[in-house]
Amino acid sequence: MPHRQSLYAFIGMIAGPCIAIMRQNNSMIALLWAEDENGIIGRDNTLPWHLPSDLKYFKAETLNHKIVMGRKTFEGMGKRLLPKRETVILTHQKDYAIEGATVLNNVQDVLALDKEDEMLFVIGGSEIFSLFIPYADYLYQTKIHADFEGDTYFPTIDWTDWELVESKMGPVDEHNLYEHEFKIFKRAK
Repeated sequence: MPHRQSLYAFIGMIAGPCIAIMRQNNSMIALLWAEDENGIIGRDNTLPWHLPSDLKYFKAETLNHKIVMGRKTFEGMGKRLLPKRETVILTHQKDYAIEGATVLNNVQDVLALDKEDEMLFVIGGSEIFSLFIPYADYLYQTKIHADFEGDTYFPTIDWTDWELVESKMGPVDEHNLYEHEFKIFKRAK
């Protein structure tokens, strides 16, 4: 884990000064994810929990916005496009093509898609989150107060760079079995 953390710090150090060069408009980039108490975000390319409240939140926040995800996340969703969202898939595979989606091969190409006053949501997976942390303006975190088994973690983040601007508890009922909290952070610097 220490090597991963230093790699992210290095990426942030290098990428940070490039933000002003790469983004020359008022667009906003937000990372949106759900994680358990240990930072787990996935298992076998799927979510390790069933939480309808979080799915409803995801839909409400991302509807009519551009969403960016990695190929593995897209395939883990059954290779289906989400309605009323423009889908961007980031992959190293040069010949990857999905009808109805924009497929790109690097972060710079995604940043070039930004439009004035647009909110772009990065929705995973872990590698894609790592690439976009230096560019993010907001973090939309669903914190699930439970422990799950998984193989994918949200990347290490320097929380001193972030300020909590909103927090609300999600419902716990017969459909939503786990206590969970919706948090929005804004970059402090």
